[in-house]
Amino acid sequence: MGQADTATPPQLGQNELQAMAYTDQLTGLGNRYRLRDKVRLLASERAADPAPFTVGIVNLDGFKPINDLFGSVAGDEILCQVAHRLKACVPDGATVTRHDGDEFAIILPLIFERISAERTGQMIKDVLSAPYDLGDRNVRLSASLGFAVYPFAGADFEELMKSAETALYRSKRRGRGQITVYSREIAQEMKRATQLEQALRNAIIADTVDVHFQPIVRLADNRVVGFEALARWNDADLGFVSPAVFVPLAEERGFIDTLSETLLRKAAEATLAWPRELFLSFNLSSAQLMDPRTTLNTLSILNSVGFDPRRLELEITETAVMGCADTAHRIFSELRDFGIKISLDDFGTGQSSLGRLRDFTFDKVKIDRAFVSAITTDRTSEHIIKAIVTMCEGLDLEVVAEGIETVAEADRLRALGCGMGQGYFFGKPADAAATLRYLSEHHHEFALVDRASS
Repeated sequence: MGQADTATPPQLGQNELQAMAYTDQLTGLGNRYRLRDKVRLLASERAADPAPFTVGIVNLDGFKPINDLFGSVAGDEILCQVAHRLKACVPDGATVTRHDGDEFAIILPLIFERISAERTGQMIKDVLSAPYDLGDRNVRLSASLGFAVYPFAGADFEELMKSAETALYRSKRRGRGQITVYSREIAQEMKRATQLEQALRNAIIADTVDVHFQPIVRLADNRVVGFEALARWNDADLGFVSPAVFVPLAEERGFIDTLSETLLRKAAEATLAWPRELFLSFNLSSAQLMDPRTTLNTLSILNSVGFDPRRLELEITETAVMGCADTAHRIFSELRDFGIKISLDDFGTGQSSLGRLRDFTFDKVKIDRAFVSAITTDRTSEHIIKAIVTMCEGLDLEVVAEGIETVAEADRLRALGCGMGQGYFFGKPADAAATLRYLSEHHHEFALVDRASS
């Protein structure tokens, strides 16, 4: 009786094991260990006469939503195509490695200074922005890049990579498809941002971020119909900090939901003293449009305050909607089921305004101030506003013109059929107490009640 033949798995040699440990299994590129060793070797070779070289980090913008939408197999295919493109386009002598997820690194031995790094980054960005073939569909991605030049940005691997990551982080802060080369000025900028973040977190805990209200009027008779809630922060040490600075910072650092919920609660509480027919307009962040808990969180706050959801209008921008369209669709539908209205803010300045109106159900459109400020001097802006108003009439959408500052602008918008307006001409943003005084002067029913109670 013969003995059974049992196959013995081949034993890997030391070199093969080491190669596996230094290789990214998906793309075949080197991994972070190979990157580390290559950088250290290059630095030691140039230690005596520290000739510069550059390391870069490449991060794909918006990869996670695409990976979630099309699945991990499609995501892996994109990463392999990225690896192939990077290897094909980098200069001679360069090394490409892959970090975790959608992050790649490049060592550029012959790139010595900022301008050359930026030029190389632009070439890489262009190559990676071409469509990716997934068989039955094509997808597009952009890439953000951060570079650090040895030895100015760091004399060892850890310091150099930290500088490249700082540069990448700044690119991400500035939007998609940006390129940053590390400098001491950028490091200081990032340090200030971190200090500002900590101060803002403390302000939220201490409940010192305030809400101001700007009136929205019906242009036909200049009657106040609602107010937009706007965040205001006056720090004891920093002074007045613009919302254009601290709101994006809260989004980037991942605590915009906490800030928004705090402000919504404050705003809703303040409106309880207003006439019931006035609405409250409140801005919803891009992060909240990607959070399935947004509807529940919003309704919980309104319920705890005793605020009627039908008096709330939530403003969103086109950019925010583009982040995760499916989730945004679901959130809009849930909110509208409870009577909450949805406004499309900054209309006309995004990448696909008409597409947004087709793909989503809105109740109101807000015409961006860039058109309003030019309405009396620029015929093109006037025609654009007229077209928007006519289109919204056909779509049964209300229209608000933002940034009205003169009587001439208000009169022209009224003549074009624009229903509502907002801007310094009607009132600047003011705190809750000043808003009540404004109502006593500008809202007839409120003034009568106010006089009767005094």
